[in-house]
Amino acid sequence: MSRALRNVIVLASCLGALSCSGSSSESAGAGGSQQGVGGSVSGGSGMKATGGGNATAGSGGLNNGSGGTAGPGGAAASGGNASGGGTSANTGGSTADRSGTGGAPTGGTSSTTAGSGNIGGSATGGTIAAGGTTGGSASGGTSNRGGASTGGGSTGVTTTGGVSTGGASSGVKATGGASTATGGATSASTCGTEQYTKPTQAPTDEDGSELWLRYRKVPVPGCLSEYQAAITQIVKAGSSATLQAAQSELVKGLSGLTGKTIPVNDQPSSDGAVVLGTPASSTLVSSLSLGTSLTAVGNEGYLVKATTVGGKAAIVVAANTDVGVLRGSFALLRQLQMHHTLQGLSLSESPKIQRRILDHWDNLDGTVERGYAGKSLWNWGSLPGTISQRYIDYARANASIGINGVVLNNVNASAQFLTSQNLDKVAALATAFRPYGITVYLSAQFASPVQLGGLSTADPLNASVKQWWVTQVNTIYQKIPDFGGFLVKAGSESQPGPGDYGRTHADGANMLAAAVTPHGGIVMWRAFVYTDNGSDRIGQAYNEFKPLDGKFSSGVVVQVKNGPLDFQPREPFHQLFGAMPSTPLGLELQITKEYLGEDTHLVYLGPLYEEVLKSDTYAKGQGSTVARVIDGTTHGYTTTAMAGVANIGTDTNWTGSHFNQANWYVFGRMAWDPDATAQNIADEWVRQTFTNDPAFVTPVTTIMMGSRQMAVNYMTPIGLAHQMATDNHYGPGPWVSNLSQADWNPVYFAKADANGIGFDRTSTGSNTLSQYFATVRDKFASKTTIPDDFLLFFQHMGWDNTLSSSGRTIWNELVYRYSYGVDQVSTMRNSWTSVQGYIDAKRYTDVSGFMQIQHYEARWWRDACLQYFASVSKHTIPAGYAAPAQNLAYYQNLMSTCPADVTKPRCPAIYTGTPSPAILP
Repeated sequence: MSRALRNVIVLASCLGALSCSGSSSESAGAGGSQQGVGGSVSGGSGMKATGGGNATAGSGGLNNGSGGTAGPGGAAASGGNASGGGTSANTGGSTADRSGTGGAPTGGTSSTTAGSGNIGGSATGGTIAAGGTTGGSASGGTSNRGGASTGGGSTGVTTTGGVSTGGASSGVKATGGASTATGGATSASTCGTEQYTKPTQAPTDEDGSELWLRYRKVPVPGCLSEYQAAITQIVKAGSSATLQAAQSELVKGLSGLTGKTIPVNDQPSSDGAVVLGTPASSTLVSSLSLGTSLTAVGNEGYLVKATTVGGKAAIVVAANTDVGVLRGSFALLRQLQMHHTLQGLSLSESPKIQRRILDHWDNLDGTVERGYAGKSLWNWGSLPGTISQRYIDYARANASIGINGVVLNNVNASAQFLTSQNLDKVAALATAFRPYGITVYLSAQFASPVQLGGLSTADPLNASVKQWWVTQVNTIYQKIPDFGGFLVKAGSESQPGPGDYGRTHADGANMLAAAVTPHGGIVMWRAFVYTDNGSDRIGQAYNEFKPLDGKFSSGVVVQVKNGPLDFQPREPFHQLFGAMPSTPLGLELQITKEYLGEDTHLVYLGPLYEEVLKSDTYAKGQGSTVARVIDGTTHGYTTTAMAGVANIGTDTNWTGSHFNQANWYVFGRMAWDPDATAQNIADEWVRQTFTNDPAFVTPVTTIMMGSRQMAVNYMTPIGLAHQMATDNHYGPGPWVSNLSQADWNPVYFAKADANGIGFDRTSTGSNTLSQYFATVRDKFASKTTIPDDFLLFFQHMGWDNTLSSSGRTIWNELVYRYSYGVDQVSTMRNSWTSVQGYIDAKRYTDVSGFMQIQHYEARWWRDACLQYFASVSKHTIPAGYAAPAQNLAYYQNLMSTCPADVTKPRCPAIYTGTPSPAILP
């Protein structure tokens, strides 16, 4: 690895941190990049970048104790130690003008101590690292990804050959280490331990249309030879459409990955057969006595394992249902795509959430509300007669990550979706999706009995209204026997609801549930409600829904956004989680990044999702996390659901930008397993979407993991929220105060005045904090214990109050965070430059162009917000920071021209000059 790349990896390690000081011991599974911390810190006068303790890896990968670059005026960076089963390096080294302490001076030293899972069971396996260190990792070691993981915080992700990346997720069996080949011969696989070679010329251009389902021939010979030997044929699946879909995917994927056409045979004719099916569909599967293991994985789970069938080495993909077989087939393909060994293969996995649903905010005219990836995927004009291949590829992609439901239309629903003509179109999509285990739902317009049925009322207690819905639903199920049910937005943002008739949310939801539950459907009733009634907006959903706990009928799920406000870059978890023990609550997340840079800014949402899922409600004491609430563990919910607002459209790459695909992917994987880690999933996605070469995977996953915090820094630091421009929510508008409803105005949320900033939600303010359980409430109510990330969300602070965490005043902390966020984008761009040549030029260039836009717009956010807050607070930008490029009036006037197109938002007027450094050197 070049010295420049090592430097970039160290710099990129700071993307997710506000400082690179401190750190105890960092642990990673195989193949990850872990720093003790270190990296690039751009700080104010006297800032210090210090390394931490030891970074330990299961094996291989790039492991940096720390090192890095000191901030302006700061002290030298200190090094640390890294050890692992594969390549490791003690690093410190030196660069011009900055020196590291601790670790080896230059050249690095190697640790040959094996991690717990070097493939083949070798006790040693490190190779001597070569090259200068400059505070980063030394290069020249093997690029192995074997070894048991020691990182993460959850229990059990499926692993093979001892391979894991950064911690486990729940419910899955790990097997491996040294492998015994089927048939009795013992051998050590080289798959996953091989050196990758940077392409001598850029790979063939790709447009992103294949998503993560790219089945390119494996480029490393050890893995390739293992796969070619282990997979020689596919045994014909059953005749169902789902089993045929599984078989077709395996033929396509295994042929592509092995570089050989994989035939389909009636029976195993040699070693290397892939046998798939259920005990009911396959006599071969039923002969394997998998009963106990299959029972454990339920209806959608699967087993994938190396075994013998008729005395011949084989891989079996087995499940209780055809859909389970399909999911297992994608799991097998993922093993090969990620270059994991197949020796000792044993995967066993099942979902923790029953209904894992994409919510499309698509309209009949082809527009998509909050859509930034082109037009609606659904071509209503050509349906039902034409089923596009795009629909099938969409279903394949969803099936591969465990999504099993799709709401086809906008929550701001049109009653026209319920006409017979349009239901025929919906039925055609349902037929196309059914083989892939995907059920269709519709958003229901609550006033449909009036708008479509000619009734004079939509009162949910009116007998004629009830009968209208029963008749309508019966018609739907005649056309779509497996229809999933309704999603409803009612009584919010001008949408009609039961409150219009003096009824409760429970009255409305129960009326619809009475129509759909006899058919097996459910009603997902959204809790996103607020009105201009003078109360604190974030408390209104709790006030309306908490008293109704226990009054919703079976078949109703109350769908709650991750936070109490509205999909902000950061906000606390919603206080309804844990507060309704007798009512199933489903989690609603946003994938489309309405408030996070939309299609342009690189923001990986995995850390946001993980942060929410791991948040502890303390509903039943410690451990009552949001994940445990929504999966039914805490309160015994019998119906569980998780929904994501989709970011998919007609753009060739599906999601507006290549990296936005990762947010679709991580939603599906976390809906399947809420205990999965964002780091692991980022690693999976990068390897499948781009390349398995650690020289690319390590810096890119580091970029992804730091990207959400980076955006929070330059948009809404230390607990600010909803500072976006009016309506389009693109770009800054902290000064907006003229909208008709108070809580549509950013000034409502910042509460910035001459004395201070922040929304007081403690007992001295709105007291909305009282809606949380005591442990959370008390933590957030105290200025000494509240995390900085939520400070201004719950507390009003004086501009000159001092933060104990940094020693800076509130004003200086805002200046620092906004500025640091801008410079983090610069670091990200440098890191991306270092991986040029590892992937095709088209996608590399596409990403580079968007990063440049993001850099300019991050500076726009910083300069506009600081100019406004300076004008209110009468403070000035302290020394050591760049002055804003324009005056406040300039940024306020931009609101009339930027963006010109809200579906592809851009603001070219600010794409001038040099955005960084915002913190001066």
